[in-house]
Amino acid sequence: MNETNALTSSTAWSDSAPDTSFWSMLTQTILPPYVNTCRWFAGKARQQTGFVIKTVHTLQLSGHDVAYLAILEASYTEGVPENYLLPLSFIPDSSAETLTHIPEKGRIGEITLAGQTGLLIDAIYDERFRRALFTNVYANTTIPQAGGKLVFNRGKGLEEGDGDLPSQVLPVDSSNSAMTYGDKYFLKLYRKLFQETNPEVDMVAFLTDKSNFSHIPAFGGSIIWQQSNSADITLGMVQRMVPNDKDSWMQTGDYLNDFLYGVPERMFAIREDVFDKVELLGQRTGEMHCALYKPVRDGEASDPAFAPEPFTDEYRAFIIKRIEDLLERRYALLVDNYTKLDPQAQRLAWVFMEAREMIENFIADFRTRPLESLRIRIHGDYHLGQVLATSTDFVMIDFEGEPESTITERKIKHSPLKDVAGMIRSYHYAVSSKLFNSSETEGLDARHLERVSDRWFSLIRSTFLDAYLDVFGAPHPLFKNNTEINFLLLIYLLEKAVYELGYEISYRPSWVKIPLKGILNVIREIEKIRLSDGSATSDIPMLQTNLLQPTPGQDS
Repeated sequence: MNETNALTSSTAWSDSAPDTSFWSMLTQTILPPYVNTCRWFAGKARQQTGFVIKTVHTLQLSGHDVAYLAILEASYTEGVPENYLLPLSFIPDSSAETLTHIPEKGRIGEITLAGQTGLLIDAIYDERFRRALFTNVYANTTIPQAGGKLVFNRGKGLEEGDGDLPSQVLPVDSSNSAMTYGDKYFLKLYRKLFQETNPEVDMVAFLTDKSNFSHIPAFGGSIIWQQSNSADITLGMVQRMVPNDKDSWMQTGDYLNDFLYGVPERMFAIREDVFDKVELLGQRTGEMHCALYKPVRDGEASDPAFAPEPFTDEYRAFIIKRIEDLLERRYALLVDNYTKLDPQAQRLAWVFMEAREMIENFIADFRTRPLESLRIRIHGDYHLGQVLATSTDFVMIDFEGEPESTITERKIKHSPLKDVAGMIRSYHYAVSSKLFNSSETEGLDARHLERVSDRWFSLIRSTFLDAYLDVFGAPHPLFKNNTEINFLLLIYLLEKAVYELGYEISYRPSWVKIPLKGILNVIREIEKIRLSDGSATSDIPMLQTNLLQPTPGQDS
């Protein structure tokens, strides 16, 4: 808690919303040092020029008190300002018992308002505030504000009779704030705000209310800030809580432990229930995408945000630019860091760079190749860590999309094969990281480990993909035919693996071989396409697999 620059105002707390001088004093005194200690504030490492609060929403609490949902604008010497949601509550010193329940990270500072001294806190730690949020969602309330209105929407996942449940703040620090209600519901307050609705709320609401997809935490409601002549801004979302054992990354790690123990003894064994789980996840993934595929039928109105779309020139140009930009930066990173890589990674990197013309030709093919498959809204950041494993099934979570993409980009429609590519890459990471970074395999020949991991991955990949495609049947409007499926899957696998390569070079050089091997797998398939359709030409070299062999005296 900030104990310096104490703030004093002649305005009472309940009358503070329109008092611009109060909010100005707040952003110049106790707020900056407090905000810079918060996990949810993403601007700590940037050079800040100041904070300002231009919008304050009032939320009525029990006992004729109020809390405020302040919109905090942070400005920087470079880049555009950012907006953050800052819920505020005032606890008078006379409420000593309440103060004892406020953790240090929720205490902003002592202030004196209209002669009354007390503690300004993050309102999520005020039980009255948490109750007010949930009660308003339950009641489908709309509250007019000076800067528009707060709209509390109730979803199908909120059951009758649950309007007043005990609540608590989850103790996990993250980029958002989370509260639970009766161990049955989960309310997430989005801290960093964007000038449009949050894609996670759009997705979860659509899957629950429009498609009845049951393998997500059901949508319980949302908190939206609506303004005239401006896009709606999402402040929060309620979902059902899901009991789970672990996420699928951890579950897959457990399965791999069993597999790993046999590797030093040259035993290759995968339990049958592993295939059962992978098949089930493939099936659930297909069902998720079927639920997101909602074409217009019998003249019914279709939500444009979720209506299927073809592969347009504009979309192709967007994907191509993204891949080309990623490739250019990755080639430069590999050149600059080549000597830091182990021998196996160096060989993979060399083959990747020698295949540059082949990759560029493949991307050019994507620009003009006729495609009749369709694009829809997808998860967007799909991997094993985004799937919870219950005792018998799976639940998909975190539909916010790629963290490094803009909100607008996260809402772009893609082939659902982009999600499939993310999961396939996740399985490749799971087996590669386990086999190459475990004490059980230390000292084993790297080429042998690569062969073993390739075999495991190939079986799991086929199992997942076959189960996924079986959900749709053939033909299906989302996938024209197997040729288009294979081609598009390679596009998204290439994009994903090249994206991963940049992170590993920068932060985990010992893992660089994992995305490089993924890229090599894609290049092998590209070469097969060139040979099968007769597009291979002498001016573009074939894949230089001979470069993968270690030179005499070189470590494997």
